[in-house]
Amino acid sequence: MRALAVLSVTLVMACTEAFFPFISRGKELLWGKPEESHVASILEESKRLVDTAMYATMQRNLKKRGILSPAQLLSFSKLPEPTSGVIARAAEIMETSIQAMKRNVNLKTQQSQHPTDALSEDLLSIIANMSGCLPYMLPPKCPNTCLANKYRLITGACNNRDHPRWGASNTALARWLPPVYEDGFSQPRGWNPGFLYNGFPLPPVREVTRHVIQVSNEVVTDDDHYSDLLMAWGQYIDHDIAFTPQSTSKAAFGGGADCQMTCENQNPCFPIQLPEEARPAAGTACLPFYRSSAACGTGDQGALFGNLSTANPRQQMNGLTSFLDASTVYGSSPALERQLRNWTSAEGLLRVHASLRDSGRAYLPFAPPRAPAACAPEPGVPGETRGPCFLAGDGRASEVPSLTALHTLWLREHNRLAAALKTLNAHWSADAVYQEARKVVGALHQIITLRDYIPRILGPEAFQQYVGPYEGYDSTANPTVSNVFSTAAFRFGHATIHPLVRRLDASFQEHPDLPGLWLHQAFFSPWTLLRGGYNEWREFCGLPRLETPADLSTAIASRSVADKILDLYKHPDNIDVWLGGLAENFLPRARTGPLFACLIGKQMKALRDGDWFWWENSHVFTDAQRHELEKHSLSRVICDNTGLTRVPVDAFQVGKFPEDFESCDSIPGMNLEAWRETFPQDDKCGFPENVENGDFVHCEESGRRMLVYSCWHGYELQGREQLTCTQEGWDFQPPLCKDVNECADGAHPPCHASARCRNTKGGFQCLCADPYELGDDGRTCVDSGRLPRATWVSISLAALLIGGLAGLTSTVICRWTRAGTKSTLPISETGGGTPQLRCGKHRDAGTSPQQAAAQDSEQESADTQRLPRAL
Repeated sequence: MRALAVLSVTLVMACTEAFFPFISRGKELLWGKPEESHVASILEESKRLVDTAMYATMQRNLKKRGILSPAQLLSFSKLPEPTSGVIARAAEIMETSIQAMKRNVNLKTQQSQHPTDALSEDLLSIIANMSGCLPYMLPPKCPNTCLANKYRLITGACNNRDHPRWGASNTALARWLPPVYEDGFSQPRGWNPGFLYNGFPLPPVREVTRHVIQVSNEVVTDDDHYSDLLMAWGQYIDHDIAFTPQSTSKAAFGGGADCQMTCENQNPCFPIQLPEEARPAAGTACLPFYRSSAACGTGDQGALFGNLSTANPRQQMNGLTSFLDASTVYGSSPALERQLRNWTSAEGLLRVHASLRDSGRAYLPFAPPRAPAACAPEPGVPGETRGPCFLAGDGRASEVPSLTALHTLWLREHNRLAAALKTLNAHWSADAVYQEARKVVGALHQIITLRDYIPRILGPEAFQQYVGPYEGYDSTANPTVSNVFSTAAFRFGHATIHPLVRRLDASFQEHPDLPGLWLHQAFFSPWTLLRGGYNEWREFCGLPRLETPADLSTAIASRSVADKILDLYKHPDNIDVWLGGLAENFLPRARTGPLFACLIGKQMKALRDGDWFWWENSHVFTDAQRHELEKHSLSRVICDNTGLTRVPVDAFQVGKFPEDFESCDSIPGMNLEAWRETFPQDDKCGFPENVENGDFVHCEESGRRMLVYSCWHGYELQGREQLTCTQEGWDFQPPLCKDVNECADGAHPPCHASARCRNTKGGFQCLCADPYELGDDGRTCVDSGRLPRATWVSISLAALLIGGLAGLTSTVICRWTRAGTKSTLPISETGGGTPQLRCGKHRDAGTSPQQAAAQDSEQESADTQRLPRAL
């Protein structure tokens, strides 16, 4: 194994040293210094620790399928998409490796050092490469075709050519203030029980919930201005721009403790401690909770490619694109996009459910079979086994009915637009129709959010102060979603959710046959904290710090709430940003206080101004198309895709039915004629036939018509990617799309080492030897708990063999017994002696003694004839 490990490391370095000279230098260090000679073995051990924890998690999930606790359901909503999972695993391997090296160094030097103080940049670079992190720390390769300015990449990369990772999926969330870690770079606040802040320990988060946040359902009131759709849209849009997946493992990397069971802080387990009086009857001392996945190159992994004297704190990963681009509909990775598209459609449609329909209208498809079965079964299905959730661009689509409804609405809107655009432009390829419909749907998400939603959240004054009118694209604006926005400010909406999910009829009245559902009943039923200093963020926003109880009372109207907060935190600087921002008084005509209005406003402005594909940017749509887009609204989308005939003009405004509702015939919408495309009569090129396993999209550059080809996921292009129309026709022949053999990728194998990889057309398949089966990640083999089929065959053969031997032995014994009895003893049918064992045919219970004697005589005669002559 050691020889193979050394050979593998050497091959990786040989392939990359032309591009990264520091790796070549690191090779000498790796083999030259005794303290660094175990890098390869440490990396292998780190992979084993991470994978063992993941294996244990999948093994437990396999055994508990169909019986899920609320905590397990919550964890399913935070599972990373497969692409994100691969990156998270690489980050965990890298972090575990460097922690192991740090421990080795500390043992030798007898002192505590940050890992970047002990390991060279060259060596850290080697670790990054061998762990699999390096490709996700380098700038992506950006396309250089005429489509670069026409359609955004599904990953969000290359939006800004100077900073191609800004806003891209699976990169670190932005930091607007330095993080507050108890060890300076990795351990979150509250990790060490004895740690003091301003002389006081932080209160347990459960105590904050019980004494400040928790209220009874009876005191929750309806919003008298805005509909529940305002809350639902906020949650839906949050799922468009941010998703911080939790660790890929549910067990500690070092000891393998189950995070569902342990009450100790063991990375990635970060359980929520329960006070004794708040524990359930079973006596559980904590609630399971997991740390978020780290982004590659952060935390214990050190400051790579930078100043080694400055530690690079742990950053959390955003699994989605940061942009308002409808990734809820289309996904944020090529692999997920492939699952969502209908590749047999010439109209560029998205997949829909194969059988379920709502009066002819489509439903979302179900997730693939290997996905965790986290959703409630269809009504009427016996047993407790859970079923598949719906498949959408975001994995949380089945979390609550309102989310599922919005996901379904936009699925239908894409397919409606795609069909209409194909009718207008019959010459468009399926990919061209898909991309144009996707661009329009993304623009509608932007319009509804910035025009209709955000002003109601911030209030008009804060909106003008922090967002303001659009003044064009700003290449210096970083659109990456910030940590404080994702995990604190935009979670203000969690306090706006009504505990009762109402189900209404077509007249918007309580449905007589469908009573309201309590929120806990609606989770995952498709059939039906960041802790930072509150005062630091106020200072960041130009708001005064709150130093005294009197100061706190000016920001929080309820004196009792302010007193409870101070009683728990002891010092104003200890207050968590989410709680402090949530407790602030609302601004006029707003649904947030001044702190969250600042943080949300700053983020939305960055998302808008830093997006090269923002709908108002002059190159994205024509003047006529922008004019039509401005007419559209969420109410129009509801009219076009639900069958409702009357809706509120403003979907976010509370209204009474029927007086505040308008006929759908009166709700304005887009005229798609603005998207009709024509070509000059003398055009000599036309459109070639589609390439097999690929497609092309038309675009123009400097007045010349061009075609840009692309291959479907799992295929690679051979030939020219871009063709140009000339006076003689297309300048090159169309390219070919060749199947990629993913199994041949030794550097980044698609299957775990426990599985065998088989290449398929357009993909690959991970296969497991019996009795193992694929785990939740679809790439790792876990023990099914069954005996192997070969074992059952062996048992069956052994049983047959034993049965045959027993029968043969019985026959021989019977014959020998008969022979010995005939030669030595008289046979008596009566009397008190022991009856003779009879070895003949089975005798019925009603057989008479005379019949039995006759049968015995016949059997004896036959046996005598079969005996060898010598006897």
